[in-house]
Amino acid sequence: MKFGVSTWLWTSPFKTETISLFPKIKRFGFDFVEVPIEDPALIDGKVVRRALDDHGLTCVGCGAFGPTRDLTHSDPKVHANCFDYINRSLDLCVELGTDVFAGPMYSAVGKRRLLAPAQRQAEWNLAVTNLRKACELAGQRQMRLALEPLNRFETDLVNTAADVARMVDEINHPAAGVMADSYHMNLEERNNEQALRTIGHRLAHVQVSDNYRGCPGKGQVRWDTFKQGVLACQAAGYKGGIAIESFTPEIVELAGAVCFWRHMEPSQDGFAEDGVKFLKQLFA
Repeated sequence: MKFGVSTWLWTSPFKTETISLFPKIKRFGFDFVEVPIEDPALIDGKVVRRALDDHGLTCVGCGAFGPTRDLTHSDPKVHANCFDYINRSLDLCVELGTDVFAGPMYSAVGKRRLLAPAQRQAEWNLAVTNLRKACELAGQRQMRLALEPLNRFETDLVNTAADVARMVDEINHPAAGVMADSYHMNLEERNNEQALRTIGHRLAHVQVSDNYRGCPGKGQVRWDTFKQGVLACQAAGYKGGIAIESFTPEIVELAGAVCFWRHMEPSQDGFAEDGVKFLKQLFA
């Protein structure tokens, strides 16, 4: 098992200069970096790839999907903007040497409404149709999309393992996969192991934090069942790693988006160090 960390733990947005974090990420014992691609124009892929190589790290790309990047929007111009962003992000992922681009790309984060069944089904169908197109873009680059279910406070479309498994099956494209996140699972699933078994062979990436979005192992998540679920996905063919994802209230815009009003640990570096030590012990 390989372990990684999102640079959102320290900063946002990721830009070329964020490679200054790579030495300590490697020193803490991580194998890869999760690169949040908020704006592809801020990232020189060649420079970042060289820095990854220099520090013996690999990466996974993650997307950010706000109101202007919404594949279920009523305006096709918004779809076009989202496809342009996905295209540029996939090109960057190729430069960075990763074959996974992850995120809740089926809709805009923050859309949470009590819809009539017919309208919800219409948005679901639109998401499936547009994500199949996005999978074509990924497939042309030998890449895979990892769709992330979010908790009910962040989306009304895909909340559970069962939801995302059904969506991937309806997309019916080899580039369609799933990202599982222990934070959202802790809010939406009854059993971590069963949720991950439901995802099974579809799994393409894993993110973790504890129930309070803090350091893994310091909260209430049932890590024993989570581990068994990940092992079951490995038996079904999962070859990816596990990345710590959390945030800091110091980055005001991102903190507001994810409702991060306080520090979850005394230091972000300590968060990363303690987290990777716990995960390595868990999967030893």
